[in-house]
Amino acid sequence: MVTKKLSILFVCVGNASRSQMAEAFAHKYLPRNIKIVSAGTKPASTISSDTIKAMAEVGIDMSKQKPKLLTIEMVNDATHFISMGCGVMESCPFPIAKDKIEIEDWDLEDTKGKDIAAIRKIRDLIEQKIKDLAKKLTIK
Repeated sequence: MVTKKLSILFVCVGNASRSQMAEAFAHKYLPRNIKIVSAGTKPASTISSDTIKAMAEVGIDMSKQKPKLLTIEMVNDATHFISMGCGVMESCPFPIAKDKIEIEDWDLEDTKGKDIAAIRKIRDLIEQKIKDLAKKLTIK
């Protein structure tokens, strides 16, 4: 039996804030042999400038990151599908991989229209969830 390499897909609608932060923290805290990608069902043209600022405050440069469109190939390649909690579960192609992929919804508040203080709180929540995920993945 061939074991699929761990591949984590962080998804939200715009891929302009929460899923991008999750991807960045995952690169920081998860083992290098895990493939980490973020994408959106309707990606924005750029990452939120306040998200870039909030992440820079914790030493992560996201200024060169770009929103990406979620594809069926990304879903098929993933072992873990993590929605940020923005209705993406209803609008993405995950059902075709439902029995072959671990699916979670982190139910995080959207950063759109929020001030930098609110974005920092969401950032810190995402960082903690990634640290928890790192523990969970190393236990398995």
